[in-house]
Amino acid sequence: MTRPTSRRTVLAAALAAAAGAGAASAVPAAAAPPAPDHAGGGADEGRDHSGTPLVDNRFWASYDDWRAGTAYGTQAVAGGRHGLVIATPTGRVDYADPHTGRSAAWEYGTWTSPVHRPRVPATEVIASWNAHTPSGTWLQVELGGRYSDGTEVPWYVLGRWTSGDGEDDIRRTSVDGQGDGRSSVSTDTFAVDDAASGLRLASYQLRLTLFRRPDTRLTPVVHRVGAIASDIPDRFTVPASEPGLARELAVPRFSQDVHAGQYPQYNGGGEAWCSPTSSAMIIQYWGRGPSAEDLAWVNPDYADPQVCQAARYTYDYQYEGCGNWPFNAAYAATYRVMSSAVTRLGSLTDVETLVRAGIPVITSQSFLKEELTGAGYGTAGHLMTVIGFTEAGDVIANDPASADDAAVRRVYRRAEWETVWLRTKRHNASGAVVSGTGGVCYVYWPAEPDAGQRRALRSFGLL
Repeated sequence: MTRPTSRRTVLAAALAAAAGAGAASAVPAAAAPPAPDHAGGGADEGRDHSGTPLVDNRFWASYDDWRAGTAYGTQAVAGGRHGLVIATPTGRVDYADPHTGRSAAWEYGTWTSPVHRPRVPATEVIASWNAHTPSGTWLQVELGGRYSDGTEVPWYVLGRWTSGDGEDDIRRTSVDGQGDGRSSVSTDTFAVDDAASGLRLASYQLRLTLFRRPDTRLTPVVHRVGAIASDIPDRFTVPASEPGLARELAVPRFSQDVHAGQYPQYNGGGEAWCSPTSSAMIIQYWGRGPSAEDLAWVNPDYADPQVCQAARYTYDYQYEGCGNWPFNAAYAATYRVMSSAVTRLGSLTDVETLVRAGIPVITSQSFLKEELTGAGYGTAGHLMTVIGFTEAGDVIANDPASADDAAVRRVYRRAEWETVWLRTKRHNASGAVVSGTGGVCYVYWPAEPDAGQRRALRSFGLL
């Protein structure tokens, strides 16, 4: 239960001495050309019940995608899996890591995406990426763009990320204090501050900055970067979708509760670990996961050490928790030929499309105890995995908020579950109106999906 209703922001760690209205950056902002690239999204992607599109996915992953961007010091590489690497660094910067107290010099190169005009003028954007970062390397993801009134959106940092946490690594972090009075970043999400004003994000670019220790040949390899742009209307309830699938996937079951009190430096297990516990379940479902050597640091008395591993390597040192959505997706993609994305779906019918193709979905929801029959708890923010549907269409979920692994499999009423996941407004226990996630989910899949999986993923703009 790692995402409170009022999503915590985090303290800024500046890469450069000067900071404007947006985030401090190690590199100058790229000029935004006026011409957008093609719109993302598939035919079935994120619509409301009237058919109005609510979300837009756009990802860059192919060799042609990387070549279409603007590169300074980076280059596209072909091969078994396309990617972006440092070629000849274009600059050097000192970074004082606020979480370690260490200052070090880093070389860098950049890549800026073409301008993308989402089919949904957006109130929110969440980026996600897939990359490998050898020790001594890291990357930064930024978003810039234009508002619907034609004015410029400053460059915002959406994450500073590395897969490791050794002596040669920075600490992965989100960045607080970013805003221009019209929009801001909360942990991992760009949002227009006053959606009721009608202001929207009309177009955006993503910028990657790849860093390495100076005078080495090290480089991050970014296989995929993109974002979900959305404009989900305020809603306390949603119409229930009609059941269309009865299937259950054989997903391993891990409890977060058995880890209560473990590793306080990673927020201490228990209710704080729903996100990495869910990620660990799906990573193992796909036949991936940490090696025995990777897990050697875990206390051998602890059950399911892969959950401890996931918590350690999804931990956001500014958010002080393991619930950063893109960091979880990025962690999953560090395993052998895995891909991942953070997105929003429009209904349980959308989830059925993925489950039918053998792809489970990790979903984010919040609810009072009485709003989800059988849960036995209430939460301001919780991740669980949808692994299937009963003959009646109810949701079969691996819910990590369970006493032990055997108790993880739950069945939840379809209409209740759909509402607590898709709504954007709800009443908390005090009766105050607070926010919901509006259908946020993580999707993890093999980097080489089969034909059915490919069709399902493409239908949501994820491929």
